[in-house]
Amino acid sequence: MSESPISAHAWLVILPVIIPLIAGALGVMQRRHLHWQPRIGIVGVVLLLAANIGLLASVVSEGPLAMTMGSWLPPFGITFAADTLGALLALIGSLIGTLAAVYALDDMDGRAQRFGFFPLLLIMLAGVNGAFLTGDIFNLYVWLEVLLISSFGMLILGGEKIQIDGAVKYAFLNLVATTLFLIATGLLYGLTGTLNFADLAVTVPESTSGDLLAVIALLYVVALGMKGAAFPLFFWLPASYHTPRFVVSALFAGLLTKVAVYALFRIFTLVFANAPAAIFDILLWAAVATMVIGAAGALAQSHIRRMLGFLVISGIGSMILGLSLGTLNGLAGGIFYIAHSMIVMTGFYLLAGAVERLTGDERYDRIGNVYGSSPLLAGAFLVFGFAIAGLPPFSGFWPKVVLVRESLDQGLAWPAAGVLVTGFITTVAVSKVWRSVFLRGGPEGTPDGTAAPAPDAAALDMRAAVIGPIVVLGLAATVIGLVPTLLMPLALDASQGLIDPAGYIGAVLGVQP
Repeated sequence: MSESPISAHAWLVILPVIIPLIAGALGVMQRRHLHWQPRIGIVGVVLLLAANIGLLASVVSEGPLAMTMGSWLPPFGITFAADTLGALLALIGSLIGTLAAVYALDDMDGRAQRFGFFPLLLIMLAGVNGAFLTGDIFNLYVWLEVLLISSFGMLILGGEKIQIDGAVKYAFLNLVATTLFLIATGLLYGLTGTLNFADLAVTVPESTSGDLLAVIALLYVVALGMKGAAFPLFFWLPASYHTPRFVVSALFAGLLTKVAVYALFRIFTLVFANAPAAIFDILLWAAVATMVIGAAGALAQSHIRRMLGFLVISGIGSMILGLSLGTLNGLAGGIFYIAHSMIVMTGFYLLAGAVERLTGDERYDRIGNVYGSSPLLAGAFLVFGFAIAGLPPFSGFWPKVVLVRESLDQGLAWPAAGVLVTGFITTVAVSKVWRSVFLRGGPEGTPDGTAAPAPDAAALDMRAAVIGPIVVLGLAATVIGLVPTLLMPLALDASQGLIDPAGYIGAVLGVQP
């Protein structure tokens, strides 16, 4: 077989996978010296963040990059490829991993560390980066499995009954989704003889088996819709995301469902861009239903993390709406929303953890007067809440504007209305919780004009490991909202790469299609 030389820049594509795998393995080797695991974890995530900064900078300046393991030419070798979309999401994912690792320095007790939180975090980040940067569908399946295994381990840290219950629901539904994904992948390979994304982008449009391809595309919609918690397959998420440690919930909200949505974007632009219109109609209806039902579910909750779980679901709908529109601006709006949601929902869950540490409870009908303890947390809650609702001047405003305008430009008023209704319901839900937790004088039923003693915030305020990541993510949501040109050009470039994948295909196959 032929071999291809590997450029120096191409090594950047594999570093975001190699670094966390090596660091995770080193962490596992320190089970008898637990004090080394956090140190290895912090060094690992910082190196990962640096590698992803270098990768995105190289992709922006050089265009898509590809590396084939063993130098075997595609489609025979295992390929890693980075375009603007993959490199951007990998960078944001590594930022989230770094801040979560810092938060965990104070949040994870000795028992959680004995169960291997930091090695599991690094392995999860390897899975996230592998999924964002893989160049073929089978290895996407492999990295999804890596994610599933590491996330299951994180769910059961501590071994409490509620954690086991949530983990069983999470694992069962995700295993069903994985099975459907593998069936679809097997059928696709049997039909085309290849699983390389770039090769499929050339091969699938030439296939005459349109009906079978439609079935395969639908299987991918169901499998990834289930993993991404889209309507009507979202019920596992609110049943599980409130059960683990707060930092684990934050990682799940920021990373796991976003990997599934990324896979939908990649597969339905590179492989099934010409799928029957009915497939994209299904995505459109599911997107709007996911948005509205998720927001309504959040409004009905009295438990902070359950409410946040439904907000995660609602955000998935906005992302899929961008994909279903299929236009340059629609895809850009969806990509912008993915990046925004990764930042905001991670920060929201970390903030919920800080509130629970102050009050000892997550039910907002049983707590109050937190503003008296920490005005900083009260302000951060409003930033994250208004950002996820799509209010200016925060990060969620711009992608929602793009999605509404593009829906109207395509003659689709009802999805635009869905975005606006979702934003209104989300604003009501967030305001309700903020008033209860931060402004009310105490637990529900506290007479107006009276206030219970504020929780003691002295110890928490001194813990930079807890407050620091929340502040960084809150500032990011604010700065992106005030200066959208920091992110919008990257989202548009990523969208252009999906609409016209010639650069990606050329980088992988070595020739322009």
